Amino acid sequence: MLEGGLRHRQVKGHRRLLAGVIGVLLLPFVLKYVPLLFDQMHLVEFVASHGLWGSIIFILLHIAATVLGVPGVILTIVGGVLFGLIWGSALSLIGATLGAMGAFWMARYLLLDWAQRRVRDRKLLCSFNQAVLRHPFSFVLIVRFAPISPFNLVNFLFGMTPIHWFPYSLGTLIGIIPGVIAYTWIGVAGNDAMHGKGPLPLVLACTCLAVLSAMPLLLRRKRSLT
Repeated sequence: MLEGGLRHRQVKGHRRLLAGVIGVLLLPFVLKYVPLLFDQMHLVEFVASHGLWGSIIFILLHIAATVLGVPGVILTIVGGVLFGLIWGSALSLIGATLGAMGAFWMARYLLLDWAQRRVRDRKLLCSFNQAVLRHPFSFVLIVRFAPISPFNLVNFLFGMTPIHWFPYSLGTLIGIIPGVIAYTWIGVAGNDAMHGKGPLPLVLACTCLAVLSAMPLLLRRKRSLT
């Protein structure tokens, strides 16, 4: 028993050391590029100035934002401005999914103690565990479908559950498609409206996002009435 406890402490120590090394290696990147996530105009200029490499930088910024817990909505909207609806949606989908996987692995293997302290609602974590054990893929799909769900918090929550990485990743990839398209469309339509092409597409995009956000609540209410 003492040996098991010692081994557990050693594993935790190794994880903390690895997390520290990764943090030190990533610190220059974080200090230089993450502030761009809070300045939409500079973000657009920065990505656009790198030509073909801009799409790679855009994906890397998406990954960094998600792993660090920074909301990536601005990035998704900027993707619409820079790359259009199809390519903007595709690049945001790749970046957000890879970032969600990174946050998942960090919560599970590197920052478990930190993630547990951050998620103080034990009832929420318990309900996640139970749902994951019953229907792992479908549960991830449902949680990811609502664009207004706390995307970054959910990444850490899933990392603290026993779910396998594959249904988590696949459910995330498929589940966020509607929200990613809606936010990218807002970026495209907003940019068009600023260039005098009329506000109707922007109104339609915002309406689409509102409907997607309200759909889980409407379905839950319908179930309670039946």
